[in-house]
Parts: sequence; structure tokens; C-alpha cells
Amino acid sequence: MKFKDALAAPGFGAIAEFKRRSPSAGDLRPDGDVQQVARSYETGGARAMSVLVDERFGGSWDDLRAARAVTKLPLLAKGFFSSPADFERARDAGADAVLILLRDLSDPAATALLHVARTLGLDTLVEAHDAEELARAARLEAPVIGVNARDLSDFSIHRRRQLALVARACALEGLKDRIVVAESGIDTRAQAAAAELAGANAILVGSTLMRATDPGEKLRELVSRPLVKVCGLTRQEDVDAAVEAGADMVGFILAAESPRRAEALLDAPDTVLRVAVFVGEVEETDADLVQFYGREEGHRSRDAVLLRHGEQVGSVVDLPWGERDSSHLERAKAATGRVMLAGGLGPENVAEAIAAVRPWAVDSARSTEESAGIKNHDAIREWVVAAR
Repeated sequence: MKFKDALAAPGFGAIAEFKRRSPSAGDLRPDGDVQQVARSYETGGARAMSVLVDERFGGSWDDLRAARAVTKLPLLAKGFFSSPADFERARDAGADAVLILLRDLSDPAATALLHVARTLGLDTLVEAHDAEELARAARLEAPVIGVNARDLSDFSIHRRRQLALVARACALEGLKDRIVVAESGIDTRAQAAAAELAGANAILVGSTLMRATDPGEKLRELVSRPLVKVCGLTRQEDVDAAVEAGADMVGFILAAESPRRAEALLDAPDTVLRVAVFVGEVEETDADLVQFYGREEGHRSRDAVLLRHGEQVGSVVDLPWGERDSSHLERAKAATGRVMLAGGLGPENVAEAIAAVRPWAVDSARSTEESAGIKNHDAIREWVVAAR
């Protein structure tokens, strides 16, 4: 399968990268066996594999050839390429695609390299780091655009800037049918999901996988669903317990009528997503997501929508206020798009519910608490383990 076609497949995926070291992080897997890792990535569900061929990353063209010998995944040759000879060498070593780094190339040079790649039958990943480079990628009509969170001048990571650029790339006129890849700085499922919600078709992950004992299993974890949410948090110690337990999302109910009302969003690391829950009206916060219910007869509506910066990115299938419904799972199963399943879920039944619905996320508040708004940390751990 071609590189671009693999990334265009339905759903959210990943390009898994092989590199022995990183200029920013140092040695990652200095004695890494590229063939062993390639097999692990293929079984772990990678859409494609990126291979660093630059010696600054401990790579070589032999690594690309070795990967080609054992995997059917589309291979991206990644290096600081500047000439047609680089692309010819990549093709001869087994690459399906090559990197074009806009930071190092003028528009005429990038245009020429895109033409060379097409002539050689290679796809391209055109990488942008800022709004100016993104605009250049659009003018170049790049079929696959990578948005890198890493500032190559000092190797710092800027996730919020990256997500804003991903969303911008997906909204730009003329770019809607193109593939957008979020690159660098992704360590957790929640961070991968943030890129997905911003509109990325895939993530490119390297250092996180290369540090893992089992790179393929770590890859599977990053793109697996459902995400696990702990809601109704009102105390910082409970937020910290949810993060430590492995929750992907922490929820804060900001509706005045709720017995689990939080005064404000509490702190959480960027390894998780913070969700603000509103009923009837939405207020401005710096939450990653908003879970919005209408107000009906003095209570929340049955279902909700998930909003990112005011745009709907999913739905919440819940139970009626204070009631049960035997059709709950069937309703959720029939819903389309990203579905968060909520209502009546606990450690004792969440696995069965996940198997029936295959939701994007699962949500629970009551099963993890001692009283309204006060969490039991053992119960939080049991919920996350059962939902995972």
C-alpha cells in the first residue's frame, strides 16, 4: 500500500518511527534491532514506519534496507534531504515516501524535490513547524503535511501551538482533502487523542516507542480506544489520584445544580485531557474539551455533545436524569462518530459495555466516589483498570 493511502484509511492511526538516538534526548535504543522493531510495529497496528537514515540519529541507509526486508508497511525515509540523489538513494533502499523539511528549503527547491519524488514514484511528508511554513505547504499543494511540535532551534515542545496548527491545516481552503500528521512530543493516549480531535489523520511517534520495553505494545496503547474518563472531581488530591491511576481524561462539573459541582477547573498535567462539564450554558475556560448538556425540566438533558473550541467533535450517550434505560447500550451502539458512553458504568460492567458498544471513551463519576464529589482512590484505580 502507498504511504499516503495508508494514512488516508478510515479512523485514526500512527506512523511509528525507528531511531537509535535523538539530538534532544540522547541515546534511546543504541543497540536497537530495526528488523525486530519493524515487526513489532506491524503487529502493533502502525499505518506506516519512519526510519531515520541520518547518522545524527544513529541511523543509516542499511536500516531502511533491513526494515524493507521484513515488513510490508509503507516506509518513510527520514533525513535532511536536499537533492534528487537523496531521493534516488531512498527509493533504491526501499522507501515508499521521503521527508521534505521546509525549514531547510526554499519554495523553488521544495517544488523541485516534490517533482522529483513524483517522478520516482515516491510519496512525500512535507514538514512544517509554524504558520508561515504551513502556508508554504499549502501553496506547494503538499499531499501529506506533517506539523511538528518540536522547535528545532532549541528542541522544545509546543503542543498547544502544534494543535492550533493542525486545526488550521484541516480548515485551510484547498487542504481539506489532504493528510495531516501531528509529529513529536506524544507520550500518552490523551496527547494522541488531542491531535485526533484537532483534526490530524495520524500521529508520528518515535522517542516514546523507542524507550518502551515493547515498542509495538506501546504503539497499540497510544492509539487504542476507549479513552477512560474520571468525572465529578472537586479536590486536587482526587485529580492527582486519577492521573496516577492512568485516567486519560479528568472531568469537572461546573453546573450550579450538580451535587458534584467544582468551583473551577483544577490542575492536571498535559498527559491527560481536562473536560469541563456544563448544563444549559457554556462558560469560557481553558479546558481541552467541553461536555455540554442542555437543560430540561430543571435537570441536564439525557445526552450531550463534546466540543473543542466551540466545534462539535463527538457525542455523549448517557442515561436520563435519575433513571435507568434498558436500551442504553443499543442507543450508544447505533450512534455515529466519536461516542463517549456515560451513565451507570462501573468496574463490574464496563468491560461488557465496551465490548457491546466499542465507544471512543467511557465516563464514570458515581462508581469512583465515597460521596458526591469525594473520591475513593481505590475505586478510581479499579475503574481505570476495568475500563482499560
